[in-house]
Amino acid sequence: MAKKRKSVLAIIFTILLSIILFPFKLIKNFFVAISKRLKFSIAFKISASYFLLYIVIVLIVTATSSIGYFVFLLNDFKKTNVDNDIKKISESLDNISTIDNALNNDDIKDLTIYNFDYTNIYSFKEDNKKYTNNIISILEEIIKNSIYIHSKEIHENNQIYFVNIYYNVSSLVSQTSYIAIFIFLSSTAGILLFIPIVSKTSTKLIKPIKNMTQIAKTITVSNINTRLDIKGTQDELKELSMTFNEMMDRIENGYKSQQQFVSDASHELRTPIAVMKGYVNMLDRWGKNDKAVLEEAITAVKNETDNMQDLVEKLLFIARSDKQTLNFTKEDFNISEILFEIEKETLMIDNKHEFEFRFMQDAHVYADKNWIKQAVRIFIENAIKFTPEKGRISVYGFLNEEFYAIRIKDTGIGIDKKDLPKIFDRLYRAEESRNRQIGGHGLGLSIAKIIIVGHKGKIKVKSTKGQGAEFTILLPHL
Repeated sequence: MAKKRKSVLAIIFTILLSIILFPFKLIKNFFVAISKRLKFSIAFKISASYFLLYIVIVLIVTATSSIGYFVFLLNDFKKTNVDNDIKKISESLDNISTIDNALNNDDIKDLTIYNFDYTNIYSFKEDNKKYTNNIISILEEIIKNSIYIHSKEIHENNQIYFVNIYYNVSSLVSQTSYIAIFIFLSSTAGILLFIPIVSKTSTKLIKPIKNMTQIAKTITVSNINTRLDIKGTQDELKELSMTFNEMMDRIENGYKSQQQFVSDASHELRTPIAVMKGYVNMLDRWGKNDKAVLEEAITAVKNETDNMQDLVEKLLFIARSDKQTLNFTKEDFNISEILFEIEKETLMIDNKHEFEFRFMQDAHVYADKNWIKQAVRIFIENAIKFTPEKGRISVYGFLNEEFYAIRIKDTGIGIDKKDLPKIFDRLYRAEESRNRQIGGHGLGLSIAKIIIVGHKGKIKVKSTKGQGAEFTILLPHL
């Protein structure tokens, strides 16, 4: 029985909820259909959302207040009429024929009494109504006919009787309707005050976004340093402004770096071109008949051509890295394979420095063998360039936790503290290295970094000016 009541209550709640939400669904569908056909501003959409929310609240308040008021009236009606009528019916059950005289209530439209097996034993009217205590049927009768069915189980003279009393509650329904109309109209009248306030609030809320849009439209290459004003913004809008400004900082830094890179690359290309042009002009004027001058010009042009080719290849490598089209052909190999090759090649090409190669452990790595070899060469070539003759260059290999470390240490000119953060920048060269004798384009360390980072490795640097430099390459090993 308890489960049945819970099931009935759940059904009732579902029906009532569907009835209450039905107008809201209609309104929502209407606004969705309109918004699909028309393009509204954000301010209008916010205002419309607030307006819809207000209407929803008005309907909910009207419905709940009306239902509450009707329940209050019905309870009062029970106390003043129904309880008294039930008492009279109980007293007249010994002689059912006297019930007509006992009840003198004009609000009673019908009365039916049933025995223990729900057989009708008395009725005001000549109809065979069935006993009902179903709340859904009672609500349906109230809504349709303004009739309230009160059901009661009476124990009298050791017998069980079931009673249905049909009351005319049209006056209660009317009072409730008046209250509902009054609440709805008074709440709806608040729209006159609500609309201008919401419109003003929405406009004020959207104003920072409009300002952001106007400022963003004015940003070009010529004023890329323009930023949004975060004063007066709050919460998410402030966070949005700060995020936009941070993004513009990154774009500006990238743009300036690109400009600097193009400028430096142009400068690097201008020098060999100027040298070649000078030799060509000299040959054109008088040098082509002088064998010594001709050979000098050919050698110089060849050297500068090689220099330009080296620079262009490095620039193309960096460009492929930026476009993320740089591919590494990785394989599993012993790191000592390339380290011993580098040792042998280095000792063959340089006899002006004192070298120490010591590879204390070996490890398997999964990497592009040629590019890793090229990266290590770059660090060794740098050490050779910036270490005076008879200086010492040490190359060590050892395990360092999950990495295999390759350390290149020299006794050269070192790196100034202010230059350390910039040594991996493209085309950057410290003052000490800006001469033709040392050579280079300032791209070697940038390329080495791309290779090592591309293999999920790390690079550590230690240096003191005048006391040499120490570079440690860390590669993940298997």
